[in-house]
Amino acid sequence: MSSISLTIVIVILTVLVSYRAFNDQQLFYRLAHWPIREHHKKEYYRMVTSGFVHGDWIHLLINMFVFWNFGEIVEQYFYSFFGPIMGGILFVLVYLGIIVLASLGTFYKKRDKESYVAVGASGGVSGIVFIFILFYPWEPLYLYGIIPIPGIIAGILYLWYSSYAGKHMKGKIDHDAHFYGAVLGVVLMILLKPSVLKMFINKLIADFPL
Repeated sequence: MSSISLTIVIVILTVLVSYRAFNDQQLFYRLAHWPIREHHKKEYYRMVTSGFVHGDWIHLLINMFVFWNFGEIVEQYFYSFFGPIMGGILFVLVYLGIIVLASLGTFYKKRDKESYVAVGASGGVSGIVFIFILFYPWEPLYLYGIIPIPGIIAGILYLWYSSYAGKHMKGKIDHDAHFYGAVLGVVLMILLKPSVLKMFINKLIADFPL
């Protein structure tokens, strides 16, 4: 295993690409998730590249801070489950796979809507956070960095909010991808390592706060 984590590599790459796109609107729209172009022009690569582009600095920094905090822990679990080489490969594939799969919802819903464009790594980040919740269901996650909420509770609230936002909020952030990304993270982790589900249930019961 290399001295620098894959999580940090992804963070650095995302920051560099996003920064470049902040100052280059052509690049921004060339990389963004744009369903009508994916559908009619077959530009499917956008489902991956959109995860490396963000709407603004706040969007970017929040996503990368969360990914850095949880990604390194999840990455270590991948190494322990699958070994240093295969674990690293699977970690990257799961992260990118979540970004792509989480985009499919808006791809089908918005594939004929010229004005719809979305960017951000939030789908992939959501998936990584929910994999962390599988490992530590009662570990507190901090709302606004201040208010502690048990991971399993925060996860449920996050799914509810993402579902609501996907239906009622507009903009360049794909809230549907947040929801699907979170669910896909759990599903992919369990498919790769079925014993994780039993571990999750055992921790959910054993660590239940009395």
